[in-house]
Amino acid sequence: MDRVNLLNVRIDNLSKTELLARLDPARGGVVFTPNVDHLMKLHKDRDFSESYQSADYIVCDSQILVYASRFLGTPIQEKIPGSDLFPAFYQHYKNESRVKIFLLGGPPNAAQKARQRINQKVNREIVVGSYCPPFGFESDEQECEKIIDLINQSGATVLAVGVGAPKQEKWILKYKHRFTQIKVFLAVGATINFEAGILGRAPKWMRETGLEWLYRLCCEPKRLWKRYLLDASPFVCLIMLQKLREVRKRVEKVLAAQFEIIT
Repeated sequence: MDRVNLLNVRIDNLSKTELLARLDPARGGVVFTPNVDHLMKLHKDRDFSESYQSADYIVCDSQILVYASRFLGTPIQEKIPGSDLFPAFYQHYKNESRVKIFLLGGPPNAAQKARQRINQKVNREIVVGSYCPPFGFESDEQECEKIIDLINQSGATVLAVGVGAPKQEKWILKYKHRFTQIKVFLAVGATINFEAGILGRAPKWMRETGLEWLYRLCCEPKRLWKRYLLDASPFVCLIMLQKLREVRKRVEKVLAAQFEIIT
């Protein structure tokens, strides 16, 4: 499988069609979808980094990462954000009876609304369970045990976790071995809110040009200003440094080859 290196994070260079085919009920896998915010956090958070190392598929969530990959000369063929992947997944497997989804995340009632809407779209109960965990649930072992029991009792084979990064990725890594029937784990961020209809996505032209972050910042400035305006600001400089390092390696390789010819 072809991979692209962005700031020492490997991105699987798959199309959405290729990824969906790999996520069949027999094989399954853990899927994370990094964006700029993820890449910046991964260099500071060891537990988050360990979570990423455990993933089976890491696919690009951001058009900005696509631009960066092109600049580095290793273009990512397709952006696959969780908010696109998840609806594509349940539509792709809507007639596969072994695919049964559990939704974990969102504010109160969001997961239940998303469950109803999705089941109506596919005309079957593909989403068999949902739960909106309370704030701080990841630090409450009793609450986590309750969630594990709910998911196992639901009969779900697919778990979509939408509680934000890095919380969702860390939680999947910590508890994935406790699920008896789950084959596919999807870290989907705000996707449950989109599916519930309580949060709107950016216009298509903004998503395609890499401006979705600006739309979300305008919608939720208090929550997102630090992430987008401060935490992500070093990204461009780090990509430039990666480019310079790679250029230097190529120059050194050419000079070494010429020296061997001369000697």
